[in-house]
Amino acid sequence: METIQLQIQETNSPTIIKFVSNQSLINGGSYEFSNIDEAKNSPLAQQLFYLPFVKKVFITANFIAIQRYDIVQWSDVQNEVKQQIESYLKKDTLVVTEEKTSKKEAIEVYAEVTPNPAVMRFGTNKALVEKDVECKNIDEANIVSPLAKELFVFPFVKEVFISENYISITKFDMVEWGDIYPEVRTFIRAYLQDGKKITTPISSDDVCNSPTQIPEIKKEDLDETSVKIVDILNEHIKPAVASDGGNIAFRSYNPETKVVSVILQGACSGCPSSTITLKNGIEAMLMDMLPNKINEVVAING
Repeated sequence: METIQLQIQETNSPTIIKFVSNQSLINGGSYEFSNIDEAKNSPLAQQLFYLPFVKKVFITANFIAIQRYDIVQWSDVQNEVKQQIESYLKKDTLVVTEEKTSKKEAIEVYAEVTPNPAVMRFGTNKALVEKDVECKNIDEANIVSPLAKELFVFPFVKEVFISENYISITKFDMVEWGDIYPEVRTFIRAYLQDGKKITTPISSDDVCNSPTQIPEIKKEDLDETSVKIVDILNEHIKPAVASDGGNIAFRSYNPETKVVSVILQGACSGCPSSTITLKNGIEAMLMDMLPNKINEVVAING
């Protein structure tokens, strides 16, 4: 077996130096120790902490980095430390007692502002739900979403909307997003990494009894104009609304009054600019694409 040899390598920090090994020291990952008590699973790090100038020890697969206190200069002690580490490695191959942990899914969560100042959109690289879920309070969350239920533990959370790859959270006015969004983002990321359940299957009765859960509408049950409205909403309007942390869903169309009813959710619900968007954006587009078929678009909630 090849003898373990170390090479001394300087870093960008004058207080930190690396001892690079020609062999793997641990299987993977990295470990940082700030004192001898933290280093209980690393006999080598514990030994290094007996040196009075050692402040921190950092161990990876192919190097050991040490941060020193200012009582010495590395030029005076680095060779001695190198010899000590090499001597240890020749006698004992145990560098760190590595814990066997299940590999967590790599989850990214990013926070985005929305046109609604009360709502923050938390996007993620993980698919969350197949069907949108909106919870106006913790009682509704108890029925449909364990994740939303946990979010309502935060005292500033007013409403939760969960879509395909994002979560929109509406806050009370008691706090500003700048003070709380890092905590919420960290919580969501940890929750998703742990693989916890996001939603709970609910019965059709639960959907009908909840004003915030949208019953599934089948195209075959709709008239021709309604089908065209649904297609326009899905193709032209939903993507833009979703990028702002909201959702729009078709509710009904009255061919006699030519009034379209839609449901606004997430950031769109209660947004100061939602009325302008509804009239100047959605209504104008439907009138243009379906001439003489649309007189008005109204939101029945939000």
